[in-house]
Amino acid sequence: MGQKRVLITGAAGFIGSHLCDRFIKEGLQVIGMDNLSTGSMKNIEHLFPKKDFEFYFHDVTKFVHVPGKLDCILHFASPASPIDYLKIPIQTLKVGSLGTHNLLGLAKEKKSRFLIASTSEIYGDPNVHPQTEEYWGNVNPIGPRGVYDEAKRFMEAITMAYHTYHGLDTRIVRIFNTYGPRMRLNDGRALPAFIGQAIRGEDITVFGDGSQTRSFCYVDDQVEGIFRLLMSDYTMPVNIGNPDEITIKEFAEEIIKLTGTNQKIVYKPLPTDDPKQRQPDITKAKKILGWEPKISRKEGLKITYNYFKKIIDNK
Repeated sequence: MGQKRVLITGAAGFIGSHLCDRFIKEGLQVIGMDNLSTGSMKNIEHLFPKKDFEFYFHDVTKFVHVPGKLDCILHFASPASPIDYLKIPIQTLKVGSLGTHNLLGLAKEKKSRFLIASTSEIYGDPNVHPQTEEYWGNVNPIGPRGVYDEAKRFMEAITMAYHTYHGLDTRIVRIFNTYGPRMRLNDGRALPAFIGQAIRGEDITVFGDGSQTRSFCYVDDQVEGIFRLLMSDYTMPVNIGNPDEITIKEFAEEIIKLTGTNQKIVYKPLPTDDPKQRQPDITKAKKILGWEPKISRKEGLKITYNYFKKIIDNK
């Protein structure tokens, strides 16, 4: 049979680059693909000397061709933070629709197993808490976040259509807030924003009154969950995230304590359609994949803080 080959789109992104590391470690040949619209070569430059890694600079919204066999395709190409998808809304919709369609066509041609990175954002501002995979969501399709939320909902719909109509072997992971090294400091999300502000000695900016909740999963746990889902026989969506829920205000206080700084918290208006609550129900992941997060927020934040501090100190 020879060595297994996997294509990872969005390979130069935060989670995509960690997946490249994981699959090389598992002994697979990895083809990374990215157009670097939000990813960075810095995330994968350590992989270039390895014989089991090759890189294609390509935009998946254009026709995708990869020579040779492909055992698996993981579609992680997409802007993922509000700061990005509000700046490039049409490209965000295109990578979720045209990009997914192109890659599903490639998977069908190569008879590859196909996994898409969906998101907790498909639940919108949820009326059900915690969110189970059976919940259909509460999304505003024409609001500013609709470009991301609906792109991901479409990704799920077309992937499931290829599964039922063409018999394609597909997997859907719904990723909840993930953090760790290789996140961008300026990506607009609470965790890097808070850490960056604390290190620079700025006040911590909280949107709304800080009562909205998030659940943060360390990237190594996230990658383990994705890997187990890909290797499983389960074809319905699975939540992968850490159910340890915290309010944004408490989280800001945690960061101040972690960094040993004494900033004050300043409050700004809540952005449109910002979810008030976010917590995964991971019953399915536990039962089907034998997966649950292992790394505590305290431990994960320490590693992430040291990573960001090094970047800021080197500037």
